[in-house]
Amino acid sequence: MPDTGASDAFVAFERVQKSYDGESLVVKDLNLSLPKGEFLTMLGPSGSGKTTCLMMLAGFETATHGEIKLDGVSINNIPPHKRGIGMVFQNYALFPHMTVAENLAFPLEVRKIGKSDREAKVKRALDMVEMGDFGGRRPGQLSGGQQQRIALARALVFEPELVLMDEPLGALDKQLREKMQFEITNLAHSLGITTVYVTHDQTEALTMSDRVAVFNDGRIQQLAPPDELYEAPQNSFVAQFIGENNTLEGTVQQIQGDRCTVQLANGEVIDAKPVNVTQPGERTRVSIRPERVEVNPELGDTAHTLKARVLEFVYMGDIFRTRLEVAGNRDFVIKTRNRADQERLTPGQEVAIGWLPEDCRALDAD
Repeated sequence: MPDTGASDAFVAFERVQKSYDGESLVVKDLNLSLPKGEFLTMLGPSGSGKTTCLMMLAGFETATHGEIKLDGVSINNIPPHKRGIGMVFQNYALFPHMTVAENLAFPLEVRKIGKSDREAKVKRALDMVEMGDFGGRRPGQLSGGQQQRIALARALVFEPELVLMDEPLGALDKQLREKMQFEITNLAHSLGITTVYVTHDQTEALTMSDRVAVFNDGRIQQLAPPDELYEAPQNSFVAQFIGENNTLEGTVQQIQGDRCTVQLANGEVIDAKPVNVTQPGERTRVSIRPERVEVNPELGDTAHTLKARVLEFVYMGDIFRTRLEVAGNRDFVIKTRNRADQERLTPGQEVAIGWLPEDCRALDAD
């Protein structure tokens, strides 16, 4: 669940709301706190409220209600340039008429830092992003990846304690984007900088973050470390949004401790872990990750098996991805490692599938 704010939080949103028209809320009663040095990602689909939260923290948007604090001090009425926050955007926002070194020196000049100190800080920032030899070039002479490094260096050059990043890698190709993910994370952690990162890319969020706040409809649906988000989603939205996921519709028959029985649409009954179901008769969606499902499982490996029909078998190099029809769901996917002894399934083939009950989560039907 979302934080309620902590007295020792470095960044805190306290009951923050945002409306542009005075009626509909883009951000709804947000409570969120970050300790110093954390790398937090705000993840969600377009229109979920994540970028609005970042812009309120930066000072480019004003909260309609509630308070935003930085190191215990309210910053609601402090203008953006006085908040001491570094910003990195997707479009880099570099001045094309300035050299790289001049771009980096600009925020230092604004802060009235002397020339010798400016030069030392610019050199340090460029070395930090491995661009020490590019100070004399203009942004137009750099590749996309180099420009992004310079944008990052400019955000760090005045040594802020907080850096905000809004889809900073969105314009890069896949290979460079993955390389920059690790570079940004390592740099943030080595410098001890608190980072708030906005993206709609779930892989990016899982790879880079200490914690991820999953947004939808103006609210945080779940706030947790990446492995917990993936392994233990708290509702159907998070289960579907984070990674690939299988769902089967059903009705809760019985709940007993950390186990419940669910009757599926085709009449078969399975065991699951009750996550946000509370009583028999309740509609549910059970959630199972593709890699947790076994084909023709050995007796005893799983608590039960279901019949399935192979619809599609795709070779993907390191894994095989198989789409099946299971209990009326024609988009049930399993992923198996490419091993020498792994059976290659064929469309139309009838198989048995199974999984451990603890890997199957009974979530909300909506």
